[in-house]
Amino acid sequence: MPLTYLDEFRSAPQVQRLLDELIERRGSELKIMEVCGTHTMAISRYGIRQAAPKGITLISGPGCPVCVTANSDIDRFIEMSMLPGVIATSFGDMLRVPGTRMGLAEARSRGADVRIVYSPLDALRMARENPSKHVVFFGVGFETTAPTVAATLLEARDQGINNFFVQSVHKLVPPALEALCSMPDLAIDTFLCPGHVTAIIGPQAYKPVAEEFGIPCVIAGFEPIDVLQSLIMLAAQVDEGRSEVELQYSRGVRPDGNPQAMALMLSVFEPADAEWRGLGNIPGSGLILRDEFSDHDAAVRFQVDVSYSREPRGCICGDILTGIHTPPHCRLFRKVCTPDHPVGPCMVSSEGTCAAYYQYED
Repeated sequence: MPLTYLDEFRSAPQVQRLLDELIERRGSELKIMEVCGTHTMAISRYGIRQAAPKGITLISGPGCPVCVTANSDIDRFIEMSMLPGVIATSFGDMLRVPGTRMGLAEARSRGADVRIVYSPLDALRMARENPSKHVVFFGVGFETTAPTVAATLLEARDQGINNFFVQSVHKLVPPALEALCSMPDLAIDTFLCPGHVTAIIGPQAYKPVAEEFGIPCVIAGFEPIDVLQSLIMLAAQVDEGRSEVELQYSRGVRPDGNPQAMALMLSVFEPADAEWRGLGNIPGSGLILRDEFSDHDAAVRFQVDVSYSREPRGCICGDILTGIHTPPHCRLFRKVCTPDHPVGPCMVSSEGTCAAYYQYED
């Protein structure tokens, strides 16, 4: 049986009081989708799914940036990494994500110069130290990481480092939530919204979800107590017939977000249509480099063919990311697909739903 902190968690008096309050608040069945990979891990690790009162269903959504990256984008970066003179740089999670033909780890074993970095500034330093090479950074992430990449691109331009490139597959969370709300078979009553992303974009970014689609939203912190308090707030909105955007994570999120980070991000990137695993093409949900930064755009500099790209056979990561299925519904889960031999990205990422279920849930 996977290890959880359920017994230790439930034994805390404050937790039991919150669970009792949640029982009192719940007037009917309630389906809540968390849209943050860190929330997914916390919910699984602390057994919140099992501890929640009967009738409350917690569903994982598209909250893992590695997981929602389309296979064609992964294949494109792998193809770039195989080009002569290229140093391909990425965060560690991407190294083991399978592409259609191979993953980055296999590309490295075949001679590609693939290096793990902890910041885009590490990649910029490599470009400065290797002027005869083309250093490409794989820009994967939501609004949380995009400002850092934007700052790095500004530094590259200011320092005249012309051999630094970014393949941007950054994505914007609010358009994805609106796309989910537009799905005809969506069975979600409320959204548990991400704290880190909202620290940048501000709570008001979710107003269309609450006002146009009538789905309550609460921005939650990442401790288990934060999650329980947020579930109570969501249940209260439903019981009282409200659809609002509420902020539980007030210690980490300001009402206006971080305008400086947003301005920095939008000075380098602009919104564009983007492909999401499980959700397809969502208008205005991606970030591409503005024309004035096209000299640093890997998609412009390196033209590669990924017409062969396809989803992994048998993998249902797309359905898991949209809440249609949970990991145990996948016939590959725990059998063919494991952390040591992942078939899809949801088993690879530290924020992936399949990884959370594998480690902490039956």
